[in-house]
Amino acid sequence: MPLIILKIIISYVIGSIPTAYIFGRILKGIDIRKFGSGNVGATNALRVLGKWPGAIVLVLDTLKGFFTVVFLGDFLASQAGYIPDETLRLILGLSCICGHNWTIFLRFKGGKGMATTLGVLLALAVKVRGLEVILALSILTWLLIFIIARVVSLASVLTGLTLPIYMALFRQSYVMILTGIILGVFIILRHQSNLKRIFQGKEPRLF
Repeated sequence: MPLIILKIIISYVIGSIPTAYIFGRILKGIDIRKFGSGNVGATNALRVLGKWPGAIVLVLDTLKGFFTVVFLGDFLASQAGYIPDETLRLILGLSCICGHNWTIFLRFKGGKGMATTLGVLLALAVKVRGLEVILALSILTWLLIFIIARVVSLASVLTGLTLPIYMALFRQSYVMILTGIILGVFIILRHQSNLKRIFQGKEPRLF
């Protein structure tokens, strides 16, 4: 149990690494929280820092979630037989997402969590049977909504809402469905300001 708690903390710290903030400091010497949407995530990095830095931030934030679920999960799997492997990986993934959303390095004010959530889902798709179809549907949902509306936040929120529905339709475990609900709630909570602007017709399009 102490080792599991330690790994949960490590997952949180890895998730807490504020990639967009670091790139803003290194590339332009700015605090990215004071520019664009003020968010410490890939979309704001794209707007403020440019396409390549934004793409790199997206990849690194995704890798944070993937690493914690796959590699930390693999390391613990043989040492935590009393916790199901799937549950253990879900806990590590949620911890990493919490780190990104509420980073300890920026007074618990982080990003929206979409890229890190994607990394967690990618990793789970590798380890959990049937989740690859759900992942593909979620990505297609996001792309379809984004292509139609060109609003990242709207695509993210609607994808978050459909995620647990897809999990239920494809008969995932109750623990997985509960996790899908938690992820959807996280996404909605982190996009509250975006939702207000969407309802007011003021949310900017990405392109």
